[in-house]
Amino acid sequence: MQSLFSELVFLVLIILALVMLAQKLRLAYPIVLVLGGLALSFTGLFTNLEIKPEIVFLIFLPPLLYEAAWQVSWKEFWKWRRVITSFAFPIVILTACVVALVSHALIPGFTLALGFLLGGIVSPPDAISATTIMRQVKVPKVLLSVIEGESLLNDASSLIVFRFALAAVLTGQFSFGQAAGSFFLVIVLGTLIGVAVGLVFYTLHRKLPTTPSIDTVLTLVTPYCMYYAAEYFHYSGVLAVVSGGLLLSSKRNTMLTYRSRIEGVNVWTVLSFVFNGLIFLLIGLQLPHIVQQLGDTSLGTAIGYGLLISLALIVARLLCSFGASLFTRLASHFITVADANPGWKIPLVSGWAGMRGVVSLAAALSIPLLTPAGQPFPYRNLILFITFVVILVTLVFQGLTLPWLIRKMRLEDKFAPIPAEQQELLIQQKLAEQALRHLANRSPHNGSPNEYLHNMRARLQLDTAFFSRALASAGSTQLNTLQHFQQLYLEVLEQQRALLQQMNRREDFDEEIIRKYLTVLDLEEYKLREKQLQPADAEQASP
Repeated sequence: MQSLFSELVFLVLIILALVMLAQKLRLAYPIVLVLGGLALSFTGLFTNLEIKPEIVFLIFLPPLLYEAAWQVSWKEFWKWRRVITSFAFPIVILTACVVALVSHALIPGFTLALGFLLGGIVSPPDAISATTIMRQVKVPKVLLSVIEGESLLNDASSLIVFRFALAAVLTGQFSFGQAAGSFFLVIVLGTLIGVAVGLVFYTLHRKLPTTPSIDTVLTLVTPYCMYYAAEYFHYSGVLAVVSGGLLLSSKRNTMLTYRSRIEGVNVWTVLSFVFNGLIFLLIGLQLPHIVQQLGDTSLGTAIGYGLLISLALIVARLLCSFGASLFTRLASHFITVADANPGWKIPLVSGWAGMRGVVSLAAALSIPLLTPAGQPFPYRNLILFITFVVILVTLVFQGLTLPWLIRKMRLEDKFAPIPAEQQELLIQQKLAEQALRHLANRSPHNGSPNEYLHNMRARLQLDTAFFSRALASAGSTQLNTLQHFQQLYLEVLEQQRALLQQMNRREDFDEEIIRKYLTVLDLEEYKLREKQLQPADAEQASP
C-alpha cells in the first residue's frame, strides 16, 4: 500500500512537469501525458499502477462528466441541440457499425457481434483532448459548443452499444427490436433519474443551513449519487450525471452563495485537472500489460489491425460529419435550424476532432475474462490492443495535426456579430447604469449625506460616461485610458499586499486577520482582471 501511494505521489509530480512541458511546447497536455506515460512504461518504474474499469467508471467518470456539464452553456447546448445529438447518437452508432463490418471482414474468425463490441468501445471521441487544443487555437464558438455538448452524450450511446453487444457475445442471442426498445428506455430513464437526484440536491442546498465547505462537499457527492442510482437500476449512469449536472448548473446562482461558488470552482478545477492528468498518463503506462496479453497474435499483425481500424474510424467520422451537414441543409427547407448552411470547413474540423480516450480503454478492460461456459472470452486480448492503438493513433496523429488544420481553414464565427471587446464594454456599461438606477431609488441625492454612497455614485457615473464614449468612438484613446487605470490599480494592489506582509511580521497583528485582507485583495484583483480589456493586437497575436 505504501509503495502504491508513493508511486501515485511521484506520478502526480511527473504530471505537473509534463503539463508545464506541454505549455512550453504549446501542445495539448493530453498528448504529452500519453506520450510521457508511454515512455515511462518502458522503464518499469510504475508496475503497480494499472487502469481498472471499475475505478474509471465508478470514481473518475462521474465527477469528470459532472464538471463538464457545469462548464457547458445550456443556452449554446439548446441552440445546437440537433447537431449535438446527431454527433452523440446517430454518428456514434453509425461509426460502431462501420467498425463492426471492417473488423469482421479484416480479422479471421471475428464475428459480427465481436465487431459491434469493438465498435461500441472505440466509437466515442474524447472531447477533453479536442477542446484543450481548440482553446489554444482561435475557433468559432459553435465548434466548441458542439464538441463539448457531444462529449456529454457520446459516452452514454457508445456504452449502451457496448452493453448490448457484450450480451450478444455472451448469450449468442440478439433481438434488434428488443435492443432498440431497451436503448431508448435506458436513455430516457437514465435522464429522468439524473433530474430527480438533481432536484433532491437542489432542495438540500436551498433548504439546509449549509456553509461553503458543506456546499462544496455536496457538489462532490452529487455526481456519484446520480451515477450509482441510475446504474443500480441498469440505466445510463452517464446520462444521469449529464442531465442532473445541466439542471444544477442552470440553478447555480439560486442554490449557492457567492462564497460557495468561488470556493467550489477552485476545488473542482484542481480535482478535474488531477483526474484528467492521471487518466491520460495511465493510458500510456498500460502498454506493457496490453502487449503481454496478446497471446498467439503477433505484434506486427495486431498493429496492422489497429492501424486499419483507426483509418476506418477517422474516415467514418469525417463522412458522418459531412453527412450531418448535408442533412441540416436539406432539413432547413422544412424546419427552422440554427445554421441552414454549415459549409464544409466546420464539418471537416469537427470530423477531424475525433480523438479517443480513457472511456474506450476502460470499456475494453471491462470485458470479462471468461464466458458463462467457462471458456476464455474470444479475442479479448486483441480487442484490448486494437483499442490502445486506436487511442494512440487518433490522440497523437489527429491531436498534433488539428491546430494546423484549424489555422489552415481560417474559420469565421458568423454567429458572433458583436466583437468580444465591444460586448465587454456593453456589459460593464449596463452594470454601471443598473447600479446607478438602484442607488437613485434606494438613496436619493437629497437624503442624508453619505460619503461612501457619494463616492460610489461618482465612480459609476464616470464608468457610464466612459463606456458610452468608448462605444461611440472608433479610436483607441478611451480604451488606453481605461487600460492605464487598470494597470495602475494592479500595481496598487501589489503595494497593498507588500504592506500586509510587512504588518504580518509585527507581533501586534493577528495573522488570521492579515490573511483575511489578503483574500480581499485577491478577490479585488480577480474582479479587475475579469473586466480588464486586452489590447487588440495582443489578442490577434495569441495562438
